[in-house]
Amino acid sequence: MRARRLRIAGRVQGVGYRDWLQREARRHGLSGWVRNRADGTVEALLAGEEDALSAVLSACRRGPPLAHVERIEESFAEPPELPGFTKWPTL
Repeated sequence: MRARRLRIAGRVQGVGYRDWLQREARRHGLSGWVRNRADGTVEALLAGEEDALSAVLSACRRGPPLAHVERIEESFAEPPELPGFTKWPTL
């Protein structure tokens, strides 16, 4: 299992990005979490098989219909301790 931590910038809050990412991650069988950050970005931890992870990372660059993704900072991470994919409160 591989894991990535993302910081997604652009018009990504108030457009359903977290809910959309949660659905995408669950649809592809990924574990992790997603949350808004006070600076206007969305942060996520995605973990799973490489093919599923690549598919969701590619989808994150487009986002949901109302979003406008300007950039994504991506780094390697440790997989989450708990299974499933959750939405966390804003940090």
